[in-house]
Amino acid sequence: MNRMQELTTIVNGMAPADLRMYYQSGDQRSFWEGIRQSEDYEQDISEIREEGERLLSVPNPPLTYDLFTRFARQGTRLDYEKVYFERRRRLNTFVLLTLLEPDKEAYRTALQEMIWSICDEYTWCLPAHVNAESPGGIKGTIDLFSAETGFTLSEIRVLLRDRLPTLLISRIEEEVEARLFLPFLSRQHGWETATHNWSAVCAGSIGSAALLLMESGESLAKVLLKTERCMDYYLQGFGPDGACLEGLGYWNYGFGYFVYYADLLRKRTRGEMDWFRAEKVGRIALFQQQGFLGGKAVVNFSDSQPESSVHIGLSHYLAGLYADFESPPQSLWSGYRDDHCSRWAPAFRNLIWRNPLLAGSDWGEASYYLSDAQWLISRSSHGGEVYAFAAKGGSNGEPHNHNDLGHFILYGAGVAWCSDLGCGEYTAEYFGEGRYSYDCNGSQGHSVPIIDGHYQQEGPDSAAVVLEAVTGEAVDRLALELTSAYRAPALRAFTRTLEWNKKGNRPELTLSDRFTFGSPPESLVERIVTRIRPELVLIDGRQAVRLRAPGTYEQAEAGGPEVVQALDDRPGLLIHYDSKLVEPELTSHVFRDHFGKEAAWHAVDFKVKAPGLHADIDFRFQFI
Repeated sequence: MNRMQELTTIVNGMAPADLRMYYQSGDQRSFWEGIRQSEDYEQDISEIREEGERLLSVPNPPLTYDLFTRFARQGTRLDYEKVYFERRRRLNTFVLLTLLEPDKEAYRTALQEMIWSICDEYTWCLPAHVNAESPGGIKGTIDLFSAETGFTLSEIRVLLRDRLPTLLISRIEEEVEARLFLPFLSRQHGWETATHNWSAVCAGSIGSAALLLMESGESLAKVLLKTERCMDYYLQGFGPDGACLEGLGYWNYGFGYFVYYADLLRKRTRGEMDWFRAEKVGRIALFQQQGFLGGKAVVNFSDSQPESSVHIGLSHYLAGLYADFESPPQSLWSGYRDDHCSRWAPAFRNLIWRNPLLAGSDWGEASYYLSDAQWLISRSSHGGEVYAFAAKGGSNGEPHNHNDLGHFILYGAGVAWCSDLGCGEYTAEYFGEGRYSYDCNGSQGHSVPIIDGHYQQEGPDSAAVVLEAVTGEAVDRLALELTSAYRAPALRAFTRTLEWNKKGNRPELTLSDRFTFGSPPESLVERIVTRIRPELVLIDGRQAVRLRAPGTYEQAEAGGPEVVQALDDRPGLLIHYDSKLVEPELTSHVFRDHFGKEAAWHAVDFKVKAPGLHADIDFRFQFI
């Protein structure tokens, strides 16, 4: 029996209606009435109601031709996407309010209009993801958001089938068939073999929609056959360590949609098809607890935000599957309005998958070395405060790549002192030839050297070689050979060792760089990146760079000597260096963050005074 025949046999006799009890947990009205009256959901429901009142008071914004064509004309995305995601927010909100308060006609009417309006959209894709010249044209294109939209509407149809007009039920079925199932089965899409979030989100959404809409038979088996292949490719993007090279935000996104699909597949096939039995899937699930530094601060290498929240529904679901999965504290739970993309699947599951009896706790002390990603991550607690360190090797040919081999993040007492800028504003150029001219992407915006005027180069040939990776009770250490990252003709060898000493009242980081040149370079600069304004100070007669807690400078300038003295007692960081070897230069910069706003960052450039054939440069980072 071939795989197609096997799938047809498995799904035979299992109808979409079998999933309805899964959503309803018994009588649907009683289930949602229980959520509405429970104190555990009070904050969520308050946010949803506030959004509902806001959205009822404003018109549904149109997706105009001008907005749609701005990406082609200007390379900008945010104007169209702001309206697109607001429309999804309207859909999600009115669905949830219809479930929570089924007797309120205003919500039901608004929902019906929103379903019709979204079904009327020229395309469910974002303009940045479509190309009229591609096979199938715009109408035949499936991107992340068109797939998500089809999944959303399919789930709404199951949830509200008895309360939606027949016309809307049939319209949903027709549009999902035309926009997802037919183009998915009739042509090959580039993301089908992607080893990153696209394969999981696109195929996972299509597979989920099929499980919700399609009756048993060959058509469903065909969709599942392609979807299963896509999921195989998605998992190939992870090494045995389970690390998501795209960062925690894309773990939430890509792995989230993998889980949503795998859950529906397991339930509809009554456990015969179960991705959660795969050992690698279990290791990927643990990446969330490894990726946090302290509070909401995360290891944000790649196109990732410096802070993140958790989808509590996804977290509680995984906690129910894997004994070593750590449930997060309530302080990290995402609110209903937190997702600027207004994704239905996680918002809905934050309600139905939450387990009010499952108490979470702050992440504990831990050290991780993720050997495939070549990431070292360490958290420790001192004096009631969390201190954390993360550094990376890897290559400069990763998904959502930044040129950042040897880069590190230093966190303590609620502040990221040495930072990763994270992701910038997504534009055409951001993903084009000019990608590494953006400070947040190029090595100029990372804590790595500038060697004889050369930044790191992109591509898989720029790769770190791990010389040593140690995690221990007292010391964690990562030693990397990074020569291939640079194309400086005079460079013969460059190694970097980062040692995180957890002994004492507070941990300390020692950074040691070793350079060998074939001829003396004209310049050698050690750059440290921070979001905090640095200053030069004298400590016991020795020069150092000091970073003071955010807001300290402004408060000091506005206050007198007593204020300055009090502020000096707040947490800070000293960077110690050998003033005989290097001279610091402090510069300020700005970049456009993911939301299109200008954000400041600062470079501490330690210029080597007389670089020769060899240079041994050391720094000590001391929390104060």
